[in-house]
Formats: sequence, structure tokens, C-alpha cells
Amino acid sequence: MRKINFVLGVLLITVFCVFTACQKKDDPMKIKVAHWDVTTHHYITPLIEAFKQAYPDISIEVIDIPSSDYTQRLTVMLNGGSDVDVFWIKDGDTTKSIAGRGQLADLSNYISKNNINLGDFHGMTDRFIIDNKIVALPASANYYVMYYNKDIFDNMRIPYPSNDMTWEEWEILAGRLTSGSGRNKVYGGLLHTWQACVQNWGIQDGRHTIMETDYSFFKPYYEMALRMQRAGFIQDYGSLKAGGVHYSGLFLRGSAATLPMGTWFFTTIIERIKNDESNIRWGISTLPHPPNTESGWTVGSVTPIAMNQASRKKDIAWEFINFVTGNEGAKIYASFGQFPGRTNDETLNVIASLPGMPEGAAQALAVKKIAPDRPMELKVGEINQMLGEEHSLIMLEEVSIQKGLDNMARRSREIQGK
Repeated sequence: MRKINFVLGVLLITVFCVFTACQKKDDPMKIKVAHWDVTTHHYITPLIEAFKQAYPDISIEVIDIPSSDYTQRLTVMLNGGSDVDVFWIKDGDTTKSIAGRGQLADLSNYISKNNINLGDFHGMTDRFIIDNKIVALPASANYYVMYYNKDIFDNMRIPYPSNDMTWEEWEILAGRLTSGSGRNKVYGGLLHTWQACVQNWGIQDGRHTIMETDYSFFKPYYEMALRMQRAGFIQDYGSLKAGGVHYSGLFLRGSAATLPMGTWFFTTIIERIKNDESNIRWGISTLPHPPNTESGWTVGSVTPIAMNQASRKKDIAWEFINFVTGNEGAKIYASFGQFPGRTNDETLNVIASLPGMPEGAAQALAVKKIAPDRPMELKVGEINQMLGEEHSLIMLEEVSIQKGLDNMARRSREIQGK
């Protein structure tokens, strides 16, 4: 019995010592932050290093997760009570489901105390207000602009696109820029096969989202796309889809004069030209806008950064979030060709002055409002997939535009139980 008691005593002491040691290792000035593929996202390490310089008493432990596993791993970590303090949300449309599990801290009081001007985020914070709580802030963003081939414009003696052009004016312009035939044909425009490259123009004015049950607001843009396709101003959807043709190939080899596409594309253009894989002279202008919307309204997506509700170091975690989404963090994002969630003349000038960027980029990139391509709704993934299926049928002209829109409405009601 004495031997057993002795062993039990030793075990208890050991457990106590281990527990105490663990407690001592929990540095109160150290936070854990999670991101994916840190080595390929070159701006993450400089962000953290700059934060450390600004806050030398705070240390950062980075949890680096492979991109393909990030959303699932993050879910498991949060459900399991992980002590991660701050995390970027890779798929922004999952924010609402994370908030629904009570795993996102409310940042409202911090934002108020620090006098954060949410207007600097061009409307992108609206989507992170859930149950009257601001549960995340935009860290980085991408939005649509118009790319164009200067050589094609110059050869046809047509002025470059302005930063105030309607979609109707773009259609007319694309017709003027179309020339040639067969392999030598130059298309005046290019609409990639993603449904976003038609449907986004319907939600650009901020009055609608893809979660509706009446999609009549898509109709003018499907009519435009089919008119351009039939006239040969853009390459037809069927050929692009069947051949697996990517928009970058067509544009970079000079087969398309104009292309509405996201800001992520310019880094590809710069890299291809640098590697002698393309020799086009290119430019960008502000995305064309609907007739009832002023210039500078566009569509985009955002990568938010959030705080774990279970964090025991919320004040420190906030300092990191505030730095990443503030002016200093924005300048670091911009220096790597990434669009920060908070943009202003200074950050746009940083991006516009990067090697390889075209003249006038800062003016073209200045936006007033960024409508979300996908709202923060629980069934947005299902709706988006459905819209893609119906989009293909319309663009292949297997169903009429009206029939396709009716099918979208019916299926949306079924998915959302309305």
C-alpha cells in the first residue's frame, strides 16, 4: 500500500510539474496566427516582421496550413478549442457559418475605440456585420477592371478606353475593334467562361446579390453577351469551354483587344512579359458600369482577418488585426502587388509604381464601391454552383435567356427553402 501511495504521489507531482511548466510556457505577450501557404504568400512574413518592429513586446507564432486543407483544418481547430488567436479566412463566404458557431469575436468596440473609418474599406466591411456585430475586417481584396491591348487600339487608331464607360459603350467599342478571320482573327472583347463574367455586371450596382429568387437583373447582360457572341465580337462560349481555353492565353497572345477581369491578373501579365512569354503592350481602365451606376463601382471578393472568440489575448490580437488592416499593413500588401482591403491614393500609387505596371494605373484602379461577388450566406456555395450550371445552358443557347432565368429562380427557391 505504501508503495502504491508513493507511486501515486510521484505521478501527481509529475503531472503538477508538467502542468506548471506548460502554464509558464504560455507567454501572455505571444499570439498565434493562422494563414495558408505562407512561403508562397510573400507578403505574410514582411507583415509579421513589420508588426514586431512596431510592437517589440509582442511575439507571433505562425500556424502555416496547406491551402487545400486550410478551411477544413481551421474548422477542426476552432471546433476543438484551439488557442489560435487570429486567422485569415481563406473563403470569405464561410464567415457567416464560422460566426454562427460562436467562434468570431465582435470587433465593434475595438473599431470604435480606435476611431477606425470603415469608409476606407469601400463598403467591404458591410458583409462582415452579422447580428449587429463586426466579426472581421478586410485584409486584402481583388476587384474587376478592364484590361486592354494598346497595340490593337493603336493599329486601328481608336482611343484607349476611358475610366467612365458603360457596358453598352463597351459592346460598341468591341465591335469596332474586331477584325480578321480564322486564326488571325482579333476579337474586340473577351468574356471568360465563368458565370461571374456575365452575372457580376448584374450585381455591380449593389442592389442585388446572387442569393435572390428573381434573376431578371441578369437579363440585360446575357442579352449583351449573346449579341456579342453571335456577332463575333467575342469568341463563343462553346469553343472556349470545349477547348479549355484560358483568358490569359487569348489576351497575352494578342487575340483579344479588351478583357474584363480581376486585379489578380496584372501580376501574371507582368511576369509573362518579364519571362519573354508575351510582348503585348497593355493598359487598364476602370470596369464599365451599368447605366444607372456611376463610374468607380465594381465587383470583387475579399479575404478577411478575424479574431477567435476563445482567445484569451484579445487586446493583443486586436493590435495585430488593426496593424494588418491599417495603413502600414496596406502599404506592405501593395508593395507586393496585392490589393489591401483598405485602399487610398498612397497604396494605389504604390501598386501603380510597381515595375511593369502601365501608365494611368492609379486612376484606373481608384474605386468608389466594391459590390461582393458572393454575399455571406450559408447556402451561397450551392447557389453559386447552380448559377454556373444554368449559365452554361444559356451561353450554349440550349435554353432561352428567359427560360434560364426562370430555372435559376426556381432552383434558388428550392435550395433556400423559400
